[in-house]
Amino acid sequence: MKVVAFNGSPNKEGNTYHAIKLVAAELEKEGIETEIVHVGNKAIRGCIACYQCLKNQDEQCAIKDEVNEWVQKMKEADAIILGSPVHYSGVGGTMKSFLDRAFFVAGVNGGLLRHKVGAAVVAVRRSGGVTTFDELNHFLNYSEMLLATSNYWNVIHGRTPGEALQDGEGVQIMRVLGNKIVWLLRLLENGKGVVPEPEREAKVYTNFIR
Repeated sequence: MKVVAFNGSPNKEGNTYHAIKLVAAELEKEGIETEIVHVGNKAIRGCIACYQCLKNQDEQCAIKDEVNEWVQKMKEADAIILGSPVHYSGVGGTMKSFLDRAFFVAGVNGGLLRHKVGAAVVAVRRSGGVTTFDELNHFLNYSEMLLATSNYWNVIHGRTPGEALQDGEGVQIMRVLGNKIVWLLRLLENGKGVVPEPEREAKVYTNFIR
């Protein structure tokens, strides 16, 4: 089994990275490989709503950059972790651009992420962590992923790189989250061929403006 984690911080080894590593440590204890992909230090353009990914059905975004490679990593992974710092009480801009495009491509190409395990983690200096956590979960929930939980919101606090490791409660949250991801992956592994998956329903769209 493999987990891929996306680090939305421009600082490759900032507190978002440390939060992801705390979760990954629990996975690696169980022999589950974790790859960390650094998103926040890249130049990623936002979605241009061209709908070519829907038209072409080739699991590719029309904008040719790292996002297409990352979509394939998400497709191949058993679980996905989304990690972001907080920018004005929200997800960092580069990370948001990546998520908009990647999840749109995945959704219109047969639901590539459906029933994979998903988790969001957030690193913040002071405030805005919960709103950012909620924003990340919107992507996981809409994609019909299975959300791994912890014993509180998946937010860790720190300002300078590594300072988050002094947040005792945050460290525990990440450790519990890691164990929950392992548990869900084991349940899925043992349930294959035993418990049938719900069939995917075609999305119903209701517009209120006529």
